[in-house]
Amino acid sequence: MTRWLQRQTGSLSEHYATRPTEHPEWGPYQKLTTAAGIPQPEADAAWQLLLGGVDSQGALNDEAMARTKVRQEQRELRASNTWYQEFVQLMTAHLEIKTPTMALWSGGIETSDYAYGKGHTPLERTRVGSVLNVLKLHPDWALKTPMWNVLSKAFVARATGPVHIFMRSYLPESVLISQEVPQLRLVQELNPDVKLVWHPVYTTPDGRLREIARDYRLVDNAEYDGRDKCVTVLIDYLRKFHDASNTEGTRAHESMERLIVANGHKDGV
Repeated sequence: MTRWLQRQTGSLSEHYATRPTEHPEWGPYQKLTTAAGIPQPEADAAWQLLLGGVDSQGALNDEAMARTKVRQEQRELRASNTWYQEFVQLMTAHLEIKTPTMALWSGGIETSDYAYGKGHTPLERTRVGSVLNVLKLHPDWALKTPMWNVLSKAFVARATGPVHIFMRSYLPESVLISQEVPQLRLVQELNPDVKLVWHPVYTTPDGRLREIARDYRLVDNAEYDGRDKCVTVLIDYLRKFHDASNTEGTRAHESMERLIVANGHKDGV
């Protein structure tokens, strides 16, 4: 079994733009898209675009690094991959949400699962998102992340009502804060029904995700009408109430500490 996995990983590291049906995940992709209700002609065309995007992304990444040191500018250059842009255009109809409300998140895929469990649809639970979330495509995330960035921007642009945002950690340069929320602001200008509802989330020692109320109690639902209020409560809780023995909350706490230091404070002061 181990040798099979090694061979599978090795083959995935190749590029298949000129031979798409030889990709090791071609069969699973067909089954997943069929189960998701994506018509076969669209799925086949999308597969070719995906693999073309993987094949061309490396050169774009190198160009972005050479042209600018500004992270957001690098992200925009990496996302200019025309293969990925055409893929997203083809799959836009399959970004439809399954619930009345859309969800965005930051802080690990468990946060996405949590949001879905609360009755909101994150990108990973759309038809196309559910397919891509299963596939590996290539072991190098740097070749795939721009595709997810382009897809998330298109997903957010489809918002027509309240959008629930779940944060287990606050990262100013994350896709959520630097790309998705600004896109939502543009959508809000055209549609006042698009409201942003923020939820600060903490993971308890048993792995359960809970939300942080204004009085710092952990509750089943805590909604805030502004990012700053949500972030303040989240950071305060991580600073004052996080137990170092709670390994489930370690990543979020470390992220908070790095943010504080980056803002010119030492030792959380």
